[in-house]
Amino acid sequence: MARILFASWYTGLGGGETDLLTLADSLDADRFECQLLAPADGPLARRWRAGGRASHILPFRGASTLFVPAIWARFPVVSRLEKLIIREEIDLIHCDYHSLPLVAPAARRAGIAVMWTVHGWWFKPKLWQRAFFRGIRAAARSQAIRAGYLGSPPFMPADRLPVIYSGIDIESFHPGINASILRREIGIADDAQVVAMVARFQPVKGHHKFLDMAERILKDLPETQFIVAGDDAFGVAADQAYRAEIHRRARASASLRDRIHFLGFRADVEQVYAAADVFVCPSDFESFGKANLEAMACGKPVVSARRGGPSETVVDGVSGFLVDSGDADALSENVLKLLRNGDLRTRMGAAGRARVESMFSVAASAAAYADIFEDLLRLS
Repeated sequence: MARILFASWYTGLGGGETDLLTLADSLDADRFECQLLAPADGPLARRWRAGGRASHILPFRGASTLFVPAIWARFPVVSRLEKLIIREEIDLIHCDYHSLPLVAPAARRAGIAVMWTVHGWWFKPKLWQRAFFRGIRAAARSQAIRAGYLGSPPFMPADRLPVIYSGIDIESFHPGINASILRREIGIADDAQVVAMVARFQPVKGHHKFLDMAERILKDLPETQFIVAGDDAFGVAADQAYRAEIHRRARASASLRDRIHFLGFRADVEQVYAAADVFVCPSDFESFGKANLEAMACGKPVVSARRGGPSETVVDGVSGFLVDSGDADALSENVLKLLRNGDLRTRMGAAGRARVESMFSVAASAAAYADIFEDLLRLS
């Protein structure tokens, strides 16, 4: 059995961290033993340990996009990482961008392979970083991420960076979840129409656009209810301020005040999708947009900004509607179209579920990673 250390600079539970947990749960336990490395304890490490897996806390600083590989390789924490790798008899490391400049030299010293997943198209290697990135195996979370990361012209061949879509657990996210459970918990009638959003609080996620949309919809359908799930997952001051401003604005709006429900972080996020009639993603962009797929897996139609990953996951006019980022009118019009047409919601929801089953399953994602892991283990 191969021991894989998954290194993450993030300690909260955003989309990438949820992906990491899902991947660890989905890999063949007879082939791979999954351990976690994080710079501090937090929701990610606690959830990791709850799955019966080992976690290691080793404080380290996450790299910015300007890091110089040769300098970071000399940081004292690299030696501590090397000792941990040897002590725990780690065979392979998977890491994120921010831990990579420290993990890669430690792995090299310990004589083991390393790979990483590109979660953001904005991670564009600088000239002095390109040789470093060319020498490390990687996978991208979407076509949009790969294109943004490689640049134009690409700094290395695109076929060296395979796309592995995030896997959705279709056993946990499915259309048969009881919609009444969450509705009753927060006081929404079973026959009310509900529009939901699931995202961490960050300006790019577009909560302010969701409020704009909600106010437009309430002019035509004043009994509509709105659910917002998520928190400032990483404790960033700017995100906390943004969350506070969104809450203040909702309280100050006479139309929204009694129609919007802020749930915070929900470990049972599938209940949010179940309670919704329509799911909305109003982001400026999404590198991938996993919440859209989770909603689709639950049989819900999606109205999403198209920029980035959603253009690859949501089929416009089939499993939902795609609109230009910032177009609150188009967002509102398409949500209204779905709220007024139950048959359309049903058709699009079924199409979304079928698309997730065929293209975005956990099994497919885990198999693609397992192939890369096995290849790296053979070479190391």
